[in-house]
Amino acid sequence: MTQRVELAAVMDRLAVDGLITDYAVAVDDGDWAAYRELFTSDGRADYRSAGGIEGEVGKVAAWLEESMRLFSMRQHLIVNRRLRFGVLEQDRGDTARVQADYVNPMRLAAGGASATAPDFVCGGRYTFELLRTEDGWRVREVVVQEKWRRQPGQDATD
Repeated sequence: MTQRVELAAVMDRLAVDGLITDYAVAVDDGDWAAYRELFTSDGRADYRSAGGIEGEVGKVAAWLEESMRLFSMRQHLIVNRRLRFGVLEQDRGDTARVQADYVNPMRLAAGGASATAPDFVCGGRYTFELLRTEDGWRVREVVVQEKWRRQPGQDATD
C-alpha cells in the first residue's frame, strides 16, 4: 500500500467514526433533523428488538421524537466498534459495516430535574450499513439488537 492509500483508509475510518458519534449525539440531543441527515435518501432503521419500529428514516425519526419525550436525559455510549469496508460496483471502500456495542442510560422525564441517576439503562449492539456518497459517509441501515435492560424498580441484581 502506498502512503496515499493508507492515508485515505485512515481518513475513511475517522469519517465513519465521526458519523457513528454524530448518530449518538443526534439521538441524545433530540436533534431529529440532524438524525435524518445522517442517512441516505433510502435509509432505514430497525429498533424492533428494543420495543420500537422498523422503517424508512423519516417514519422512524418521527417515532423516536415522540418516544424519546419520555426521557429528560439520554446518553449513548458506543464502544467496541468493528469496521469493515466493502465493495460496491468494483470500487473498493464504497460501503462499510460497523458493529458496535452500546450502553444507554436514560432518566424518565417524570423523575424531575432533581433526579441524579438514570431510571432506565439498556445495552446491546448496533449494526450500521454505511454508504459513501457525494456528501460523505451516510447510514443506509441501522439495526439495534438490545441485549439487556434495567427498568425503574429493578435493582442491579434483578
